[in-house]
Amino acid sequence: MPTPTLTDQAFLDTTADRLAALPAVRAVTLGGSRAQGTHGPDSDWDLAVYYRGAFDPADLRAVGWAGEVSETGAWGGGVFNGGAWLTIDERRVDVHYRDLDVVEHVTKEAQAGRFGVEPLMFHLAGIPTYLVVAELAINRVLRGDLPRPDGYPKALRTTAPEHWYGAATATLAYAKAGHAPKGALTQVAGAVALATAQTAHAVLAARGEWVTNEKGMVGRAGLDGMDALLAGLTPEPGPLADAVTRAGTLLRETLEAARS
Repeated sequence: MPTPTLTDQAFLDTTADRLAALPAVRAVTLGGSRAQGTHGPDSDWDLAVYYRGAFDPADLRAVGWAGEVSETGAWGGGVFNGGAWLTIDERRVDVHYRDLDVVEHVTKEAQAGRFGVEPLMFHLAGIPTYLVVAELAINRVLRGDLPRPDGYPKALRTTAPEHWYGAATATLAYAKAGHAPKGALTQVAGAVALATAQTAHAVLAARGEWVTNEKGMVGRAGLDGMDALLAGLTPEPGPLADAVTRAGTLLRETLEAARS
């Protein structure tokens, strides 16, 4: 494998400078494991460009880095509205687009306890729109200036658990009534996994802990016990229904503990 020519810091400085120089870009941040100090030597680099007005991905392509650059809106058109997968100095780099007008609006909404949930590839439960607020709180600003949330919004600690846990209980209720009686193991397992991810969001919101993706979220929420339950599923209606009931109990008790 080719060896990088730059040190990590030199790579980060030169890359941030190139991104910050793009038209409409107002700030550049480092996110993911490298911003939180939990990375390994092979971890990729998660960068975000915060822009105001019209950002043209063609300007990013013109820099000449190898990889794929999406159009704005190509990743769903919501708060997570596009980005690029690049190789820069033999390093894997993800660049995310962040529209400052959207980020500022979502931040105000989150402070009032309001948010939406958007589908996003690789995320079981989708993403809450307040994910971009979590990024402001956690990520490291490399270039420019960005606002920092003043703690986890009190209103969000009330509304987010209610929303996520409500979705989880509905998910399990449908699995018990619609899938378990038919011995549909795959669909029951999927429903339990989804409800677990939804409840993990609820638990972490109740604690006032920011979430930027689903990696490690189930463990952080104390829901690792669901692994054993899923591993023991069999395609008989009775045991499947019982498993859904036990899953519901575990989710409820974990959320209650987070709220206490």
